[in-house]
Amino acid sequence: MERICVYAGSNPGNKPLYREAARELGKCLAMRGIELVYGGSRLGLMGAVAEAALAGSGRVIGVMPTALFRGEMVHQSLTQLIEVADMHERKAKMMELSDGFIALPGGYGTLEEVFEVLSWGQLGIHKKPIGLLNIDGYYEPVLDMIQKAVSEGFFPKDHGQIVICESEPARLLALMEQYQPPALQTKWTELAERK
Repeated sequence: MERICVYAGSNPGNKPLYREAARELGKCLAMRGIELVYGGSRLGLMGAVAEAALAGSGRVIGVMPTALFRGEMVHQSLTQLIEVADMHERKAKMMELSDGFIALPGGYGTLEEVFEVLSWGQLGIHKKPIGLLNIDGYYEPVLDMIQKAVSEGFFPKDHGQIVICESEPARLLALMEQYQPPALQTKWTELAERK
């Protein structure tokens, strides 16, 4: 993997360990020579992961919509900053640039971004690894919801396995580097097989 997209909160959260984990992830990316692709902000966990990657001599690419491009928000020291028209273009560009995705803790935006790449993975639009950095159990409710969707018949069990969850950044990256996408059975492939 040459580049990993990290989705993260623009707030730091209430626990110092969130920021510590973001910094550790940035450090691990730099040490492995993996470029960071992220939303371009200097705030919150987004800023923490970028700062740590840069401090470790890593390359950092920020992607930010023009409407958010304000001096107090945009990180001024990135390797590259890509300005886009809107949030849709931002997500598409981050997807295009990246070989995998990691979600740190975050709010609506982070959850929306990671569920979009999970949905795209389920549909076969990409076969890139998707990881949740499960700091202090932050993503346990999401994992429970995924299992609930499986048990209630909203998607097959193997579709619930396209997400990698780990609490340690180095371990998560190692698992993502070893990732082999499962051959997902979908209703569309099942219908094609019946014909």
